[in-house]
Amino acid sequence: MIFSINKSINQPILLPNKYGVDLFLKREDEIHPFISGNKYRKLKYNIEEAKRLECNTLLTFGGAFSNHIAAAAFAGKEFGFKTIGVIRGDELQDKIHENPTLSFAKACGMQFYFTSRELFREKHSSVFIEKLRKEFGEFYVLPEGGTNTLAVKGCEEILSDSDTNFDFVCCAIGTGGTISGIINSSKTSQQVLGFPALKGSFLNEDISKFVSKKNWNIMTDYHFGGYAKVNETLIQFINQFKNDNNIQLDPVYTGKMMFGIFDLLEKGYFPKGSKILAIHTGGLQGISGMNIVLKQKKMPIIE
Repeated sequence: MIFSINKSINQPILLPNKYGVDLFLKREDEIHPFISGNKYRKLKYNIEEAKRLECNTLLTFGGAFSNHIAAAAFAGKEFGFKTIGVIRGDELQDKIHENPTLSFAKACGMQFYFTSRELFREKHSSVFIEKLRKEFGEFYVLPEGGTNTLAVKGCEEILSDSDTNFDFVCCAIGTGGTISGIINSSKTSQQVLGFPALKGSFLNEDISKFVSKKNWNIMTDYHFGGYAKVNETLIQFINQFKNDNNIQLDPVYTGKMMFGIFDLLEKGYFPKGSKILAIHTGGLQGISGMNIVLKQKKMPIIE
């Protein structure tokens, strides 16, 4: 692969002795300064494929504070691709300068195509893609969130040989690509737990397209109302976790996952003596945008 990667470490997490388990956080957020965590993993083989096809333009989809949009924009700048971001919400067209994620992507050279939320739902239809090709010419399509077969292949590299001694592997879920890769590379003796960042029962079906193992389960109680929805309880938890462990969590994915893990610990879900590995999938770039929203709502901010 043409861009360098730092090896992620497993960092121990401070826990009360009463739980009787060991919890570690795999610091995938530190493997690259801008293409962070699972976004690096998902882009890796897609970038290679786009180069193999001699395609010089990447087109992808995302919302106002999308980690994937930011990562794809930087990857394009770094590796010589033009990038096009199809952005959900045409009201954002005149607010780029107010949005840290879109401002970053624009600075990386990304061109935007803003669309209504209704039309955005048709983003992968042949009619919509053909309309985009007429406007922009040929391009390599990266799905929203980056999940496809090549993305799953990249996420299969998150777990290393040294991780086989963990009983549980925990991962936040957006589109399902990251946890699919983790399931594929896990040992059948390990239990993989997914913590969805959004509401909906479709994830079981989506994940099953990429995996054959049955050693996984989805914990559906920790989405906090839906994608990018937060409350003061979650913000307080994220800030306390940072204070205790000197690790920043994001409010959309890893914050919800870690909150869920601590709640399950309190409920005695994990047997005594268990070794638990949680995956930090990055996403920290979105905190500045989230804090803008929180200030507008007069809520506490993420420190």
